[in-house]
Amino acid sequence: MMRYVIGLLTICVFVVGIGLLGLRLAAMLREIAILPDRIPEAGRMVETGLGRIYIEESGPEAGPVVLLVHGSVGWSRLWGPTQAALAAEGYRAIAFDMPPMGWSFRDPKADYSRQTQARRLLALVSALEVKPVVVAHSFGAGAAAEAAMLDPVAFAGLVVVSGAIGLDGREGGDLPWPLGNPFMRELAVSASVTNPYALAPLLRLFLHRKDAATPEVVAMLLEPSRRPGTTAAIADWLPSLLVPSVGALSTQPPAWEALTLPVAFLWGDRDTTTPLAQGERLASLAAAPLSILDEVGHIPQIEAPEAFHTALIAVLAALTNPPNTP
Repeated sequence: MMRYVIGLLTICVFVVGIGLLGLRLAAMLREIAILPDRIPEAGRMVETGLGRIYIEESGPEAGPVVLLVHGSVGWSRLWGPTQAALAAEGYRAIAFDMPPMGWSFRDPKADYSRQTQARRLLALVSALEVKPVVVAHSFGAGAAAEAAMLDPVAFAGLVVVSGAIGLDGREGGDLPWPLGNPFMRELAVSASVTNPYALAPLLRLFLHRKDAATPEVVAMLLEPSRRPGTTAAIADWLPSLLVPSVGALSTQPPAWEALTLPVAFLWGDRDTTTPLAQGERLASLAAAPLSILDEVGHIPQIEAPEAFHTALIAVLAALTNPPNTP
C-alpha cells in the first residue's frame, strides 16, 4: 500500500513539474515575439543617472506636474484614464515604468530594494527637471514615500493610494521555500503573472468590484509580458515583494511623523490587501487627510475610475493650493 501511495505521489509531482515547465516554455515563446528595444509609440525613454526609464505623458507641458507610480506588476499604461482626467484639468501627468516592470531597464544585479527604487525615482525627477506631486499606488507607494523622505524638496507633495508600506514589519528574512531558487521563481511567475489565462483570476483577488477585471484591462497589463526577459526579470524582482525591506525609512513611524511636504491618502473601504486601518494609521502619523472611497477595493483607478478621479483632483487641488495661501 505504501509503495502504491509513494508511486502515486511521484506521478503527481512529475505531472505538476511537466506542467510548470510547459508554462515556462510558453512564456519563453511569448517573449521572443517582439524586438527588445521596441517600445510603445505612446511613450518615450528618459536617460537618467541610474538607467533608462520609460514614461508616458499627457496634458500641457506648463501645467502642474503629477508623477504617477504604479504598483506590483503594473506599468505606466495602468494610469491611462487617470492621465486623461488630470490632463483635462490642466495637469501635466507623467506615468513611468518602475524597473523591472514595463519597458524600463532591468538591473543586471537585480537590485530592486525599496531604497534603490526610491533613488531611481529621484533620478527620473532630476532628469525631467520637474518638481511633481507624486501619486503612488500600492507597492509603488513604498518607493515613493522613501524618495520623499530621502529628498523632500524634490517634490511638491505626496499622495498615497492604498499604499503597501509595511509599518513596523519585521525586517529581512528568507524567501518562502522553494522561491529561494531563481528557476523556481521563474516557474511561479510563468504560471501566474505572465500567464494570459491566470492573470484575470489573479487580478480579481485584489478587487472588490470583480467586473473591473475586464478583458481590455487584462490585455493592457499583459502587453509588456511579450518583452524578452520579462519572466526572468519579474522573478528577480519578486524577493523585494516577498521579503520585508531592511532599513527603509518609510517603514518607520517616526519618519512619517517628521514629513514636512504636503501629504494625503486615498483608500478604498473594501481593500483587503492593504486594509483601510493601515491608511488610517498612516494618515494619523503624518497628520494628513484621508479620502475614503465607498465600495472600492485595492485598485480604485480601475474599480471606480470616476469616483477616484474626482477624489484625486480634489486632493491635488488642496495640496497645490493649501488654505491661507494667496
